[in-house]
Amino acid sequence: MVTGARRRLGALLAVLVAALGLVLGGATAASAHATLEGTDPERGSVVATAPAAVTLTFSEGVSLSADSVRVLDPQGNAVDDGKPEHVDGRSATARVALRSGLANGTYTVAWRAVSEDSHPVGGAFTFSVGAPSDTSVNAAAVQGAEADGAVAFAYGTARTVAYVAFALLAGAAAFVVVVWPGGAAVRGVQRLLMTGWVALLLSTVAVLMLRGPYERGTGLGQSFDLSLVRATLDERIGTALAARLLLLAAAGVFLSLLVGQLGTPRPTPPAEAEEPADAEEAELRRLERAAAERPQRDARLGLGLAGLVLALALTATWVGADHSSVGIQVPLALPMAALHLLAMAGWLGGLAALAVGLRRGLPATAVDRFSKLAFWLVAVLAVTGVYQSWRGLGSWSALVDTEYGRLLLVKVGCVAAMLGVAWISRAWTARLRTSDETPTAAVDAATAGDTDPQDGAQDDARDGDPERAAQLARQRALRERARGERTAVGSPARAGLRRSVVVETAVAVLVLVVTTMLTNSPPGRVAQAVADAPATAGTGAGAGASAVPGRTEELKLPYDTGGRTANAKGTAVVTVNPVATGPNAVTLKLTDSAGQPADVPELELAFTLPDRDLGPLPVTLQAQGTGSWTGTAQLPLNGVWVVSVTVRSSDIDQVTATQQLKVGP
Repeated sequence: MVTGARRRLGALLAVLVAALGLVLGGATAASAHATLEGTDPERGSVVATAPAAVTLTFSEGVSLSADSVRVLDPQGNAVDDGKPEHVDGRSATARVALRSGLANGTYTVAWRAVSEDSHPVGGAFTFSVGAPSDTSVNAAAVQGAEADGAVAFAYGTARTVAYVAFALLAGAAAFVVVVWPGGAAVRGVQRLLMTGWVALLLSTVAVLMLRGPYERGTGLGQSFDLSLVRATLDERIGTALAARLLLLAAAGVFLSLLVGQLGTPRPTPPAEAEEPADAEEAELRRLERAAAERPQRDARLGLGLAGLVLALALTATWVGADHSSVGIQVPLALPMAALHLLAMAGWLGGLAALAVGLRRGLPATAVDRFSKLAFWLVAVLAVTGVYQSWRGLGSWSALVDTEYGRLLLVKVGCVAAMLGVAWISRAWTARLRTSDETPTAAVDAATAGDTDPQDGAQDDARDGDPERAAQLARQRALRERARGERTAVGSPARAGLRRSVVVETAVAVLVLVVTTMLTNSPPGRVAQAVADAPATAGTGAGAGASAVPGRTEELKLPYDTGGRTANAKGTAVVTVNPVATGPNAVTLKLTDSAGQPADVPELELAFTLPDRDLGPLPVTLQAQGTGSWTGTAQLPLNGVWVVSVTVRSSDIDQVTATQQLKVGP
């Protein structure tokens, strides 16, 4: 048995290594959230006359609300009509009309929408009419992308509870149908099923009510705003939540059938003291036993198919409105995500049911059956998890350079710990097979030894001694009760298995918490650039220095495009003045490795504020001679900005250097 387990473990590791090498070897970048690809007017541009509307183009479809696109004048007053819409019905666009007669100056466009994967995204940019001007727009007026703290906590908690509840409901039901049909009559298993159903129902309602405030950055008081609930129902995630509530009604009917069909004791043919010598009679009795067991087999088959369809439908309410529904390889990502969620539910819910069953006399054969099933569930989890990780990361560096990657490493560590505990559980399972047989045989022997005297006493009772009959009945009941308690408490192997299963279940819940955090933490290119910025800037002067508003700050960004031309390697010097919100005069100078002015075919300068998901805000550069350019950067908010300079020295050689610049106190 140990040799077989080692073979299966080796096969699983081989599959994982092969899959990991395959997917990460050919990794390409993947985007999970909508990003702003273009604007009209262009970001940072200066137009001669006021436009009639502002148009945004995204990388994927977005959902809009009444305040999705706001345009503010230099004094912070709204100049849009408050009716954002899609252009010609294209979901990847947003347009809002502007009032007529706009004065010259710098205008700030703040936008907020919900991407196809159900996550809110937002940002801001500026454009100028006639000429740039000062702007009084502050952070609160421009950016509402951050959700209220209490709403974000409640929303995340409700989503985590929904994952755990689904695992309890689906996994415990599968455990009853596949592993332990008799568990349907056990009160603890019934409570487990009902807890999962009620928790999933309540958490789904909570997510539906909290979604509106979460998207719009408002407080908990807006959770009962029916207009926000209606707006949520018009979105993809709202449709998924409504479908989940309808499916839960069907799940309630399924649970009643499950307990009613499998939880009702069925008459079993009496056990024969010895096998009949006549072969024809033996075959007849075998057929009788098969006929007696057939109704339960048919019930298990029907309930199993119905439960599988219901579980798949419930799974679709998650994967159809999350990261798997957008990005690359959607036709493959959807079934992989569904399998991942189903395998997780089967493992975690099965563990919870196993922990209950070990206290209720669960036979060792059922424990062994779940152990084998859990192995294949873990295999499915591993393969689908590797694929989802590759799809979400896109590169090895993202494992440590993004929040998504770091959370993924935490999840991998938790899963590794869970597998270690599971391996210990398998060892306890092997001991349980033999240890449970010994006490049962001993009890049977003791019972057989007590049979003759009691049978004689029963004969006396039948002869007219009712007190003796009552005494014997009490003794028999006590003996059966003691036998049942011994089976429930079990041997040391059963107790050890129960402890390891409880630990395994607790770690699995932690994995689900991290999984929920992962779904809310998309890998971002801007975040990765921020992580790389200190290392790049550290070689230059003034790296990461805090600029004082009203003064000039000079940033030196070494670059190396990897080319062989004279301008392929050198230093970009960016001078910013006055390092404050509003317009800032920018000078960019390039020098080669010899310190001489360098000219390049293409040069780009941009400012990004990652904490507010603002930018990149490009700067329009005007050439002032060889190796020198000037422009104006509109910085609407205080914070730590990332200054990025993209240098292309030839048709194929290009690099982006970054450094941080602090604006404000």
